[in-house]
Amino acid sequence: MADSQTRRYVISGRVQGVGFRWFVEREAGTIGVTGWVRNCKNGDVEVMATGTREQHITLRRKLQEGPRAARVDHVSESGEPLLETQSFRIEGVW
Repeated sequence: MADSQTRRYVISGRVQGVGFRWFVEREAGTIGVTGWVRNCKNGDVEVMATGTREQHITLRRKLQEGPRAARVDHVSESGEPLLETQSFRIEGVW
């Protein structure tokens, strides 16, 4: 897609041990973005996602909500070089 962009999201709060990565994988598939999600050493969750502006707006809203057991305190977002992948996956830790 010509209008695709890659964004990096870092989500902090109670986001590990609550199904956050599986939640992101499911939502990314529904939204249609590609990329990956993983846990960070410091307890955050990191997401790299490629999609349109509208898809990123929807994804960010979902990241701020999180799954029922999570508590999202903050979502940071930054632009990244285009990540070329055909799917969305859960990556290993760090």
